[in-house]
Amino acid sequence: MNYLKFVFAVFLLACGGTQTANDTLVFVRGSDSVGLDPALETDGESFKVCDNIYETLVTYDEETTEVIPQLAHAWDVSDDMLTWTFHLRTDVQFHDGTPFNAQAMLFSLGRQFFKDHPHHDIPGAYKYWKDMDMDNIVSDMSAPNDSTFVFQLKRANAPFLSNLAMNFCAAVSPAAVEKYGSDFFKHPTGTGPFRFVEWRKDERIILDRNEQYWGKTAPLKRLIFKPIQEASVRFLELKQGTAQGMDNLNPEYIEQIRNNPDLQLLTQPGMNVGYLAMNMDKPPFDKPLVRRALNHAINKQALVDNFYQGLALAAKNPIPPTMWSYNDQVQGYEYDPQRARQLLAEAGLSDGFETELWAMPVPRPYMPQPDKIAQAIQADLEKIGVRAKIVQWEWGTYLDKVSQGEHTMALLGWTGDNGDPDNFLYVLLDKTAAEKPAGNIAFYRSDQLHDVLVRARASAQRDERDALYRQAQEIIFRDAPWVPLVHATQTAAFRHNVEGFKLHPTGNKWFRNVRINTP
Repeated sequence: MNYLKFVFAVFLLACGGTQTANDTLVFVRGSDSVGLDPALETDGESFKVCDNIYETLVTYDEETTEVIPQLAHAWDVSDDMLTWTFHLRTDVQFHDGTPFNAQAMLFSLGRQFFKDHPHHDIPGAYKYWKDMDMDNIVSDMSAPNDSTFVFQLKRANAPFLSNLAMNFCAAVSPAAVEKYGSDFFKHPTGTGPFRFVEWRKDERIILDRNEQYWGKTAPLKRLIFKPIQEASVRFLELKQGTAQGMDNLNPEYIEQIRNNPDLQLLTQPGMNVGYLAMNMDKPPFDKPLVRRALNHAINKQALVDNFYQGLALAAKNPIPPTMWSYNDQVQGYEYDPQRARQLLAEAGLSDGFETELWAMPVPRPYMPQPDKIAQAIQADLEKIGVRAKIVQWEWGTYLDKVSQGEHTMALLGWTGDNGDPDNFLYVLLDKTAAEKPAGNIAFYRSDQLHDVLVRARASAQRDERDALYRQAQEIIFRDAPWVPLVHATQTAAFRHNVEGFKLHPTGNKWFRNVRINTP
């Protein structure tokens, strides 16, 4: 059986005997999910599936980061911004038939917050809750009745409402968590427009339409996420129609998609950053001169030109230029190998040094070709005497290892979750995020930066926050824990008859309004 016939046979099998081609959408991607428990996961491949299974008290508008109601139909906040009261929908149930109410919400968030919760003590768990510093924001939460959920905060926190729309704050079925325990991530049960059917690791995840959904029923009956690491094979499936959508496009296929009447290209400025983190816990990256040298050594514009086909901007700050408070006055480190060599000499490393360069094994929205980018960086570093061995691991293992600080240098990136600079600067670079498992994989610990970021998140004044975040970017530029590399354009492609999918600034992949029209 040839390859295309095999793919089509698998497609028909996945669709099932009662499905038709127009009922089912196959979305191909570069890697499988790590897990499907929204409180445990940290990677985009997990969240793009969770986006369709779970829901939160509030969510984002379809095209912006404006916060709108979801499982809560309304909310009130006290004048001091310390008491947040959410009024819940009463017509919602989980996919397993368990009613959604305030007690279920208390269970969902309480397992991350209450230390005596029976599902709290999980090694390495609830990383997002920790990285968003929720334990230092929330003082208590309660469910005074079935339709009312209340947060008490320790101090006012400007991004708090936006944080609640993130995946880690999703409602999960208490009955399913009790039933499956530590295996809940394999049996996801939420309230969303699609329900979980099957996960065959590294082959496919199948979701079916939730026929009892409280909102508008999804047009699609079945949604299949199919991991294929090889970019050319993903693109072949899209062209042949055995897949209807894909993301993280290899730039070399952009013009082919534009010129193919059977396909459509979606692009949007990316709320993201791709970066090279230098582990400051490991010499010689504990020396600022070395970190600044590497910033001068890497030709970022060449990376944009050669590996993004212009669909990216060379980065100088940790936040993208589309985000408010972006500090364009920061000059950045210009590409200057001679200056890089001088700085290494000043650091006592005139002969350079040997190190490792860790690279993601899968394409990401901010870095569709991480292996080639790693090779280009390796070549740039070689010119200044830094001999870097490229290291790769399976995606889930890679994330675990860098969060534990096993790397010396590592490529990674971030797509903003909520449209607030806090979600980049605090989560990725504050000293509290350097606790293992760390979101701050440079293990950069600056008391000065911490003070600025804490003041920014406590202020209710946008102008004050804007000024503080601009100051934070100047501190980060000076200390150089990263080489900020690129801000990539967000891309996706679909068959021409797919309608209703919209790229979102946060990278969320919502299929609730997607339909496939009959040719």
